[in-house]
This record gives sequence, structure tokens and C-alpha cells, in this order.
Amino acid sequence: MHKEIKNTIEILKNGGIILYPTDTVWGIGCDATNAEAVTKIYKLKKRIETKAMICLVADERMLTKYIKKIPDAAQSIFDVAENPITIIYDDAQNLAPNLIAKDKTIAIRIPDDEFCYQICRKLNGAIVSTSANISGAPTPKSFKEIPQEIIKGVDYVVNLHHEKKTTKPSSIIKLGSNGIVKVIRK
Repeated sequence: MHKEIKNTIEILKNGGIILYPTDTVWGIGCDATNAEAVTKIYKLKKRIETKAMICLVADERMLTKYIKKIPDAAQSIFDVAENPITIIYDDAQNLAPNLIAKDKTIAIRIPDDEFCYQICRKLNGAIVSTSANISGAPTPKSFKEIPQEIIKGVDYVVNLHHEKKTTKPSSIIKLGSNGIVKVIRK
């Protein structure tokens, strides 16, 4: 895993995009502060830039770099969540402008995955995590199901867990700074 982390960090720091295993599904990612890299992902996925993407961070401390004020309810959600959960937060900051939604929100997950944790730690920042498919197509449940167009379109394919089958993408909850909680995806 050490070699894969080193290779991945080098690609990310140079503005490249990666194909990598997460705690949920195979993802396409980049440095979440690099607007040009974010644009590459939108183009590869053939996704309109107004459709937001998820970011991963290593831990709650790193989360504070990207959210002005983390609602108190977030900690309760972290404590009770049994499955991977992505939270949409208000008042995003310090990310690529084309990654932040028009309403200034951002979807962020703290993954339960050693590789993702190490990538965020060594990069010292958030990475994009969007499913490894063309926009509108089904989410691949294994590496074998990832379209060749995606594999050939990234700068680096992480050589870990190619045999792993995934269950499903994370649940998504919108947690407004006004205290309103809304389930977006179960």
C-alpha cells in the first residue's frame, strides 16, 4: 500500500486525476482545491458542472478547513451512523470554486478506509470522490464494471482492491446551519 499511496500523492499534487477504491464504490478523484483537476473530472464523466461532487477528508479536524461552522448535529450523526454517510454542509470554503455548489454547500464524507485516510493525510487536504462512471450510467459494483473510457481517461489507476465488490454509494444527508436535516439519498 505504501507504494500506491506515494504514486497517488505524486499524481494529485501535479494536478492529475485518479481512479481509486473508497469505503463505498470505486471513485474518480483529485485534489479538491485544484479547479483544473476538478474540471478534468467533470469532462471525463460528461457531467454538468452544476451537479455537485463529494469530497473525502481524513477526520473531523480536517473537515474544519472546509466548513465555516460545523453544525452540532454532525457529531451525533457520526456517532450513530452504521454505514458510510456523506453530509452536505452549508458555507463551504477553501475548495476549488467549481466544486462548491451555487448555494455554497459541499458534500463531505470521512471514510472508514485506510487508503483514503492516508491519501487525505499525506496530501493534507480533501480529495474529490465521485463514482467511476459516465454521468447517468449505473455505478459500477466492481473494478471490472468500470468503463474503459474512465480507466483510460484518468492519470493513475490505484492498484489495490481490484477484486473487491462494493455494496452501494454512501447515504447523503443535508445538514443545514439552520438545524434542518434532510435525507437526500438513503
